[in-house]
Amino acid sequence: MKIVLVGYMTSGKSTVGRLLARQLEATFIDLDEYIEQSQQKSIKDIFSEEGEIFFRKLEHRTLSEVLKNEEDIILSTGGGTPCYGNNMSTILQGSDHSIYLNLSIPSLVDRISREKENRPLVKNISDADLPEFIGKHLFERRPFYLQAKHILDCDGLDVETVVEEIKGLL
Repeated sequence: MKIVLVGYMTSGKSTVGRLLARQLEATFIDLDEYIEQSQQKSIKDIFSEEGEIFFRKLEHRTLSEVLKNEEDIILSTGGGTPCYGNNMSTILQGSDHSIYLNLSIPSLVDRISREKENRPLVKNISDADLPEFIGKHLFERRPFYLQAKHILDCDGLDVETVVEEIKGLL
């Protein structure tokens, strides 16, 4: 079985994916970590040295390879992965289940504000401007996320509950 988790940054894709993979005895792959290992450099460095277009092509190629070559995986994508190229179509065609971990803007603001230093996209945005930035960004990305086979509202749910909800969808 191939399960792909999509959603905005800090929606819990990697945390949920790791626990789900453990419980289902599947392989967990974080797409960003996979790219970093294969390229021997961080996503941040790939962006700054090669540019976003290079990264997005690499991301698409890697996504396609992982979905084609791996069996019994839980794949956590980057927040932007579904929104570029034909990635959402690739996800829908190459997986058994795609799941959008949906969180409200206030929940995302709360989570992101605690991790801003580790999030280059929002690092330099003031806390006061964060809700507007996330709202606009989510408005652009949500049409892609909503194409997922399953949409799971995760507000107020802990990781274990999200995993149980996902297992109920399978």
